[in-house]
Amino acid sequence: MASESSMANVNGRETTSLNGEPVVKRPREGVPQEHPLRTPKEPQNKVTVVLGAQWGDEGKGKVVDLLAMDADIVCRCQGGNNAGHTVVVDSVEYDFHLLPSGVLNKKATSFIGNGVVIHLPGLFEEAEKNLRKGKGLQGWEERLKISDRAHIVFNFHQAVDGIQEQQRQQQEGKNLGTTKKGIGPAYSSKAARNGLRVCDLVSDFKVFEEKFRMLAEHFRTMYPNLNVDIDSELQQLKEYTERLRPLVTDGVYFMHKALTGPSKKILVEGANAALLDIDFGTYPFVTSSNCTVGGVCTGLGVPPSYVGRVYGVVKAYTTRVGVGAFPTEQDNETGNLLQSRGREFGVTTGRRRRCGWLDLILVRYAHMVNGFSAIALTKLDILDTLPEIKVAVAYKVNGQPLPSFPANMDVLTQVKVEYETLPGWCCSTETARSFEELPVQAQNYIRFIEDFLQVPGL
Repeated sequence: MASESSMANVNGRETTSLNGEPVVKRPREGVPQEHPLRTPKEPQNKVTVVLGAQWGDEGKGKVVDLLAMDADIVCRCQGGNNAGHTVVVDSVEYDFHLLPSGVLNKKATSFIGNGVVIHLPGLFEEAEKNLRKGKGLQGWEERLKISDRAHIVFNFHQAVDGIQEQQRQQQEGKNLGTTKKGIGPAYSSKAARNGLRVCDLVSDFKVFEEKFRMLAEHFRTMYPNLNVDIDSELQQLKEYTERLRPLVTDGVYFMHKALTGPSKKILVEGANAALLDIDFGTYPFVTSSNCTVGGVCTGLGVPPSYVGRVYGVVKAYTTRVGVGAFPTEQDNETGNLLQSRGREFGVTTGRRRRCGWLDLILVRYAHMVNGFSAIALTKLDILDTLPEIKVAVAYKVNGQPLPSFPANMDVLTQVKVEYETLPGWCCSTETARSFEELPVQAQNYIRFIEDFLQVPGL
């Protein structure tokens, strides 16, 4: 243990130097004494985050498009082309799966972060498809940046996804309802540490090819029925490499410069939603990434102190694609009405969405995880024709109230929902452009949601 005479200046106390001589205090060069480094520095720029608060399909793309109009940078932080955002600009409907919705803003830089898994054919096909629709995407390659640390989804990942779903159906009689876009297998490769990243592809292609063949063989060993055309896919990837190279950047350094440089408005759009999060969602019927606020930090390399306002997008009712527990589902005329009026079909899969009443227990749980600064309520007009509207306000199992949202899906399938019934407004709200223009009953519906969640509307 060091003696006092061997200690230097500790916690501001004068001590002796290592050789026993008095310590000579010298001011640090270039550091004003009235502003020591230990004083916390307030972030120059903070990111604004838009997240889904239910099972997805809440209309995040529309909210992002609105906020992206004056953004400088719009980021994707997780997921892949399993997510779908529809944005209508100048009467043209654009469908985005990998590209950030903000790519339509020609003054903004779009950034695909390291937490996203990228299927390169899907990325370029998506761009070309939307280019044919209108002028909104012109020049997209000049304003898109992709993190060099992002993992790549290969065609065999997608094939494996389909095989796994088929096996689940045969073994258990039910599948997870994945999009078969290869997202789960790609994240599995990432976690198994045999995945390949964008930086690998744009570096030495011979080294990449060797690793690619090993990875493909790994999956072929696991799935003997897997049909993989290794040479064809390698040729395709080689062709994409030259188009990809100018887009690739050091994502950590890119975000650091954006956060600490001149004033910028930085927007992050979440894909999927809170109840599909790999940790906090209705597991196992979830996606393979963190689509809650923590995914912003890990998926972009953003320190937590740089996360600013977090907006939760809440649909005025609840929908879900695929299988899994759904306490407020209305498998009846009400559900059919919501489905038809809301045109509830998946952007990525085209599957019919299941519909039900707004579940505030579920949304409150999403708020616990994400800490929403405000909520953006969407598709309120779908409820315009209903004389009464129900809202879930409590869960019970075996007659006992549940204090929190259950982790176990067997429990969630058993819950009895307690509803609050509110009067409808039975008139159109489609032309309303402010809260004050809404019918009183619609205003009361929104206030009820705000009061229950203790979160203001956006």
